Amino acid sequence: MNPRIPLIATLLVTALVGCAPSVSRLTLQPASGDITTLDGRAVTKAERENVVVVASFEREEYDYVVLDVEIKNRTALPLDMNPADFRLVALGAAQDTLPDPKTATLPYLRAAANPGYESGRVELKQKQEVKRLKTAKIINTVLLVAVVASDVSSSVNNRNFGEWRSNRLSHDAAYQLVNIKRAADHGTFANRMQRYDYEAYRWRELALKATTVAPGESVRGLVFLPKMPQAQYIGLTYAAPEQPGISLLFRQTETITGGRAKQ
Repeated sequence: MNPRIPLIATLLVTALVGCAPSVSRLTLQPASGDITTLDGRAVTKAERENVVVVASFEREEYDYVVLDVEIKNRTALPLDMNPADFRLVALGAAQDTLPDPKTATLPYLRAAANPGYESGRVELKQKQEVKRLKTAKIINTVLLVAVVASDVSSSVNNRNFGEWRSNRLSHDAAYQLVNIKRAADHGTFANRMQRYDYEAYRWRELALKATTVAPGESVRGLVFLPKMPQAQYIGLTYAAPEQPGISLLFRQTETITGGRAKQ
């Protein structure tokens, strides 16, 4: 058997092996403010100096936990609103601030996603995915050429039926692996682009966006908070420019595979 075949097969198998992403199941329940239940969902409200924030947990999504948020402007002046003005801090069981996993000397603080910035990131990821598929096509072509060259060479040099049969089986397997890798590359591309298309829609249509809220008016949309899986409580503060902060507290539960819950 041609010694290049095992190497080619190893490269193909290695290219096909990926890491399965971990999946968390996080939920938030209001633990402060005026809490009520609407349509089976716990909703909390906090107000300060005639600015009202109403929030409820919507869902977990990719790298975020999502809140349905409404901001009401009951002041006499226009209110500049930006979802990035939401700040969150990870708290422990005693509602003490947790250290940042990346820098233990700093508190675990984050800002809500900025839809305008995230939209730009999605466009970049789409371009990178197109580039990745083009690179994969080149690699697949190189692998196929190598298999064909090896097939031709071994066919010429076969000395008996046993060698011919062994080489035939090896090369057929190599051709199949190339085809599998090609299909996997296109499948990965399609799945990722589908996700990116949804992300673009999410930031464009669903997310609460920066705007100016007129006196007596309100604005509503989804606010995307970066996941903090280590936290047992999430302290959320909304602080518009030149406005005092409005704070809300949520209790976080992480559901573990098998039905247990980490609180």
